[in-house]
Formats: sequence, structure tokens, C-alpha cells
Amino acid sequence: MNEQAMNEMSADDYSTLTKLIMVILDEWGMSATEQLKVLNLPENTPTRTLRKYRNGYALPKTAEVFERLEHIVGIFEALRTSYPHNKQMAMIWMKKCNQHFVKRPPIVVIVEDGLRGLEQVRAHLDCTFDWFSA
Repeated sequence: MNEQAMNEMSADDYSTLTKLIMVILDEWGMSATEQLKVLNLPENTPTRTLRKYRNGYALPKTAEVFERLEHIVGIFEALRTSYPHNKQMAMIWMKKCNQHFVKRPPIVVIVEDGLRGLEQVRAHLDCTFDWFSA
């Protein structure tokens, strides 16, 4: 997690990042409850709160949330690189069972395993992400 990047990000940039994250999670077909879980927002957060984030209200600026945002963007970028001419294939890949994840779709890995799931999916897609931890 790049805490320096989080601290240096302007309020406007963080709001823009929040909107992008919400678009990505919506494109991935996650329910509101799943989105709250993946973003590690408190369990008692009403799902209607997500509407505020879609409209520009920034997500909590905590290290835990920011780390998840970095992984979501990393996965999104890796999918865009893998399927540059077919956005639908990226969505199909996210929902298709994958041997690497013990026959679970990547989206299920992310929802069920939280931060660790985000890291696993990102490492699988982006060989540069997990380069130094091996």
C-alpha cells in the first residue's frame, strides 16, 4: 500500500477515484452488499450510501480502503491490457470458474476472500504486481 500516494492525493482526485471504483464494481456485477464488503466498509453501512460514492462523495480515506482501491484499479488495468479490444471478455473472465482459484470465478474470490482475494486476482493477472514477493 502506498500511503504516501494516499496522503498526497487531492480531495478532487480522491473523489474522482471513488467514482471510478464504483463504475468498476458495477461493471463487475457486484451487488451493493458485495461492494460494501469488498471496500471493507463497516457492516452497518446502509447500501444506499453507495449512491453518494457514485455521485462524487469520497470513500473513507483510510489505509485499508485505499489499499483495496489500488488493487481494484490494478485488476481493472490488467484486464484492460489482457483484453484491449473486447471489454466483454474481461467481464466474462471475472465470472468464469478458474483453475487457479480452485474452480471459483475471480469475482467470487474477491468477494469471499476480501483483501487477500483482491491480491490473489491481481497477482494472477499482473505479473509485475507480485514480482518482489516471490
